[in-house]
Amino acid sequence: MSNKAVAYFYDEEIGNYCYGGGNPMRPHRARMVYSLVSNYGLSKYMSVFRPEPRSFDQLTEFHADEYIGFLKTVSPNNVEEFMTQLRRFNMGLAGEADCPVFDGLYQYCQTYSGGSVDGAAALATQKAEIAFNWSGGMHHAKKAEASGFCYVNDIVLGILELLKVYARVLYVDIDIHHGDGVEEAFYLTDRVMTVSFHKYGEFFPGTGAVDDIGTGKGKGYTVNVPLKDGMDDDSYKMLYEPIMSKVMEMFQPQAIVMCCGADSLSGDRLGCFNLSLEGHSNCLEFLQKYNVPMLVLGGGGYTLRNVSRCWTYETGRMMGLDLPDNLPEAALAEYNYYLDTQRLRIAVSNMKNANTREELEEVKVKVLEHLSHLPPVPSAQMAYRPPVKQRGDLPEEDLDVRGGGQVHEEMRRVKPGDESDDDEEAAGRGVRNDLPARDTPSRPSAVTIKTEGGGAAPMEEDSKEGAGSPSLHQAVGAAMRFSEQPSPTRWEVLQQELSAFAAKHGEALWTSHVSKAYAVARECGLISKEQEVEEQEKHTQRRPQRSEAAAGAAPEAPTSTAPRAPSAPAPAPVTAAAPAPSPSAPAPAPPSTAAPPAAAAPVSTSPVPGPADVGVRPVYTTPPQPPAAASAADVRTGAPQQPAQPAAPPAAPRERTPGVVTTSSPVVKLENAPVPMETSGPAADAPPPSSDGGPAQMQS
Repeated sequence: MSNKAVAYFYDEEIGNYCYGGGNPMRPHRARMVYSLVSNYGLSKYMSVFRPEPRSFDQLTEFHADEYIGFLKTVSPNNVEEFMTQLRRFNMGLAGEADCPVFDGLYQYCQTYSGGSVDGAAALATQKAEIAFNWSGGMHHAKKAEASGFCYVNDIVLGILELLKVYARVLYVDIDIHHGDGVEEAFYLTDRVMTVSFHKYGEFFPGTGAVDDIGTGKGKGYTVNVPLKDGMDDDSYKMLYEPIMSKVMEMFQPQAIVMCCGADSLSGDRLGCFNLSLEGHSNCLEFLQKYNVPMLVLGGGGYTLRNVSRCWTYETGRMMGLDLPDNLPEAALAEYNYYLDTQRLRIAVSNMKNANTREELEEVKVKVLEHLSHLPPVPSAQMAYRPPVKQRGDLPEEDLDVRGGGQVHEEMRRVKPGDESDDDEEAAGRGVRNDLPARDTPSRPSAVTIKTEGGGAAPMEEDSKEGAGSPSLHQAVGAAMRFSEQPSPTRWEVLQQELSAFAAKHGEALWTSHVSKAYAVARECGLISKEQEVEEQEKHTQRRPQRSEAAAGAAPEAPTSTAPRAPSAPAPAPVTAAAPAPSPSAPAPAPPSTAAPPAAAAPVSTSPVPGPADVGVRPVYTTPPQPPAAASAADVRTGAPQQPAQPAAPPAAPRERTPGVVTTSSPVVKLENAPVPMETSGPAADAPPPSSDGGPAQMQS
């Protein structure tokens, strides 16, 4: 039994995807592998994780934006509209192409690529020494083209993650097909060496000649071992071990990525090799002896019962366990694929080996000659190291419970269909851990926020605490510090944080951020979709109650007859002059020093709730205002102060349209408008409201 730390990445949903049309690629095989692994009891010796799906931006770290955008858009329902793009990206209809369009295609690519990148991150952060993702290994996918059942090249994405930490990464491919997509991606670099053992000659994809050794800076760092039909265990071992020994000597990798396609096994539906489970597994065990971190991925394999047997056997061997040949009764009861022998190991056939010993020796000598010409071990230039992908410190998932258990269900990414319309970049599965946390560095002097129009506008910030206009991430960033608290208290803590934010930075800024703040809080797992909708409605009802009561917008509210002080001109889209009082309006009441009758529940003005308030739902706070008797309308238009009046009954919530100017009251309001920006001109130069009710001008 090995004492190495092992991480296993698996999402039970991966087995629900189907290429359709009799396609030999079956994602269901990953589910069969985990069934055998768990029934053999291997899961208790390793950490099992559900991979985090890769976002659009993360997938385009290698792939072309237009290609990933097409994968995200196309579906069986609209495929007829994209026939030109289908041919361009080497895809087609189900039953007619190797890479068909099927339901959930984009989510499928997100899931299996997420497992490979998460596995690479576990190695890079030294949380594991061996990482498995049997649903990955899509080695044919190109930068802007699907190929050979592969859409997104998770191997390239995983290697890019490893290169953030390791100077040299070795890629070894024992799939029967040449790993052309990975070779093409790193053909010009000396930081990644690609080694592929494959059938060559009138066989897909038709590449991988022994003389293809790379070019430019990457010359010599591409190794191809072309083979013929019928390769057996002894012949494979004769080539594999001396070549890989020379590779390890000359390249000295710091991490290894293996594509363990099971189509090189005997009896595969598309393959023509004659390897046993022991011969296939020997390739992994040989490299494991070098004690280098290993990322083990799937690949091809089209006889499902043998694929699951092979990868289960290799999982056990990499953990130092020799699994019994009799399959567990629970596995046989779960799936009936193994009724042929009901045993783990498979028998090889008596097919003829077309590779003569002389031919194999010639290939070996030529490959070793190429390797002998390599320069000394390459190193990476000192440069800024990109941040490595981090996973939260959560308990291990219980795969017998949907969602992995209560904690994992609460922290799980948003499922399709729950996306927020306020943040298009958060579409798909969400952006759970992308907001500032407890140890986030201090904010820069300028931040950029996304406006309703889709553009980004800079927003300057003063270094003095409380000055300037904070960004959306700062609005909810503090609440993320409490994400480790039990879920019943998270929502109350978030309410307190947002209330303190409103008190500190002003009601106008809070109103512009409230919709997105709730959406991001939901994306972070702090609130549910139902809570977001409920609180949005409550806020919509609260805001008219405060603004209309203060502004005296009701018809029966008395108005002042005192002369108004002239105010500076305001931009038309933001403010409008109040209408003249009606001749039939009642005369204004004289100023009174008596306290006005209570109209609504008072709001708290405490800037930060104390610890004693935790667990109590706080009310929204209001920022400090001009003199207490001044109304909102007086502040905006520069009129003298008005005596305090009873608040009008709250108006029924109106249907709001983002970005549409509402003119039903004396003050024109931009509902759900972007955050006000500093501008130049009269509006920016106008003085703030004075304590004696002098002129004031609203910023645009």
